[in-house]
Amino acid sequence: MQQLIAQIAEELRHKFANDIAIENTLMIGIHTGGVWVAERLHQILGIKQPLAQLDISFYRDDFSRIGINPQVKPSQLPISVDDAHIILVDDVLHTGRTIRAALNEIFDYGRPATVTLAVLGERSGRELPIQADVVGRHIQLSEHEHVKLTGPEPLQLEVVETP
Repeated sequence: MQQLIAQIAEELRHKFANDIAIENTLMIGIHTGGVWVAERLHQILGIKQPLAQLDISFYRDDFSRIGINPQVKPSQLPISVDDAHIILVDDVLHTGRTIRAALNEIFDYGRPATVTLAVLGERSGRELPIQADVVGRHIQLSEHEHVKLTGPEPLQLEVVETP
């Protein structure tokens, strides 16, 4: 896992090398797994702004469909994200609905200059046209499997059979 996160950090450094000082970006982790990954990336990259956290529960459009009753946690974002260069971090990109919800919430706080999406893992099954800028690992699963990030210590990606 350390190697995977170090690889993501290096790709982010490379992506920002010619445009923006990566230390001056705003990093936002999506609860819960995205925050765990973002904490490690934030430290490795030496980002100066405090790590922001986002809970997208109220912004999801599919909780009733998939039978989840959200436990809402407060988001911790700056009052405004206007003109900020944001690195949005999540654990696994699957349908794209979590990222869509995160973008909706971020835009409620203002209009960022850019948003770069970094994910630990990406799997097939996209329902929305959303793709990550930086992906740690592309994961191939059967239709009866899903990926779960456990942590925060130790941080591990697990493939789990869908009941």
